[in-house]
Amino acid sequence: MTHRDNVFGGSVAEIYETGMVPMLFEPYATDLVNRLRERSCSRVLEIGAGTGVLTRALAAALPEATAIVATDLNQAMLDRAAEKGVRRAIDWRRADAGQLPFPDASFDTVVCQFAAMFFPDKPRAFSEVHRVLGPGGIFVFNVWDRLADNEFAEVVDDAVASLFPDDPPRFMARTPHGYYDRDAIARDLASGGFGAPPRIDTVTARSRAESARAAAVAFCQGTPLRTEIESRDPRRLEEVTAAAAAALAARFGAGAIDGRMQAHVIAIEIDR
Repeated sequence: MTHRDNVFGGSVAEIYETGMVPMLFEPYATDLVNRLRERSCSRVLEIGAGTGVLTRALAAALPEATAIVATDLNQAMLDRAAEKGVRRAIDWRRADAGQLPFPDASFDTVVCQFAAMFFPDKPRAFSEVHRVLGPGGIFVFNVWDRLADNEFAEVVDDAVASLFPDDPPRFMARTPHGYYDRDAIARDLASGGFGAPPRIDTVTARSRAESARAAAVAFCQGTPLRTEIESRDPRRLEEVTAAAAAALAARFGAGAIDGRMQAHVIAIEIDR
């Protein structure tokens, strides 16, 4: 992963919230929350909260007495999350997953939605999760499956790459869809100190957008793919977005579009 792959700043945060969140992230936020409903969660840490889609779902589903701390590396994302707001108090914190600013055993639940792929040192980040979880605590997170199992992302990746044949931007394949190997995930968790084997479920859902254009804008301008495109030629951002929109329309049709998406959901408990 390059150092720019985890930078979501400026207008990217707004486009991410209005485009990517409803298209991809809301169904999986509901899935993660449903996995916690039967547990007694008193203090929850969210890592990689982004613009707060999972935070809002947690706030709506968990008891009022449950304390929720939501962190992200990017202040622009947290600012957008706080601006949108939730119906209860949330402790928003800027934090690096590889160096969490919390005492040992200070949470009983850690959740993370589609952020683990961005951790530069995954075993280190997982060791930090292990450290801040108390006895009997649980870590639940999800990661995207391979690009071929996520139709919108695959079409956009191919369309963008075709415009830069000598140096294709491959952010989507490299990072969001680059950490899907179950064995690698299990090894990284073990390296981070988790003794028990993880439970890994593969969850298929549908991604929907009001149009091919809306989906293309979300991917090309609301993620670090934008940085990759602009690093090659900032004047071509609109051209690339239009090409991605045309490819999506050719595959999924005019008007509202609907495609398959797939992710792994991982749960592992502290065995101490």
